[in-house]
Amino acid sequence: MRIAIGSDHAGYLLKETLKGWLLANGHEVTDVGTYSEDRVDYPHYGALVGQAVASGEVDRGVAVCGSGQGICMAANKVPGVRGAVIRDAEDAEITRQHNDANVACFGERFTEPAPAIAALAVFLETDFAGGRHQGRVEKLARLDETHGASDV
Repeated sequence: MRIAIGSDHAGYLLKETLKGWLLANGHEVTDVGTYSEDRVDYPHYGALVGQAVASGEVDRGVAVCGSGQGICMAANKVPGVRGAVIRDAEDAEITRQHNDANVACFGERFTEPAPAIAALAVFLETDFAGGRHQGRVEKLARLDETHGASDV
């Protein structure tokens, strides 16, 4: 699978760990940065991951910051992105099955490497359930098209 991965300085170490796991498991990884623990702003890297996913350059994205929240908000500003903060494998499974999430967002301060790797594996292996969830995901897509207008 083709994966874009990015982080700010507060998520750099976990990003590097997840990137190593992805590469070791045969995934094609596009690292959009950052490349050190020097201070940077998460919106830039969340947007880069989101743009790679939305354009079809990659199949899924991984974004990491201190909490996972800010970089997730940034990624979700890109139309076509359905990012979710993932804390454990259960989060990963449900957001893939029910929301067809395409960007997994992690918080280095809140999720240790081993559970993050386990959650990422579930995120990549779990299919969207479709069915009753399909219409809801379509409504999310219409929100992108209407810039959040409530008549979806």
